[in-house]
Amino acid sequence: MLALVPFAMIGCADETPPPVTTTTTTTTQEVTTGVPSSAVVTREVVVPQAPPSVRIEAQTVAPGPGYIWTPGYWRWSGRDYVWVSGSWVRPPRTTAVWVPGHWVSRGAGWIWVPGHWR
Repeated sequence: MLALVPFAMIGCADETPPPVTTTTTTTTQEVTTGVPSSAVVTREVVVPQAPPSVRIEAQTVAPGPGYIWTPGYWRWSGRDYVWVSGSWVRPPRTTAVWVPGHWVSRGAGWIWVPGHWR
């Protein structure tokens, strides 16, 4: 009887979880060094090909008062450009203005300047 226990347990093993999918969204990185906080070193990732033309998106109805529309943009995945759709967000303060991110031609390629609140 005990010899049959291993065969009964064959179907009870956990299945292997699906592979984890990762994407890269950061194209600039701030590195704080041991020098004063006013000196921040920035490493830019230069993308060798120009981004596609910005898509024209239909702006949906705001989910509520006080929301701001942030337009979509092309994100570099490390291999190609991927479209990130625009969305409605709440600003950090009522007087904040959204400055959209954009691609800038620099040397042998393109760099991403992230969107930010001003």
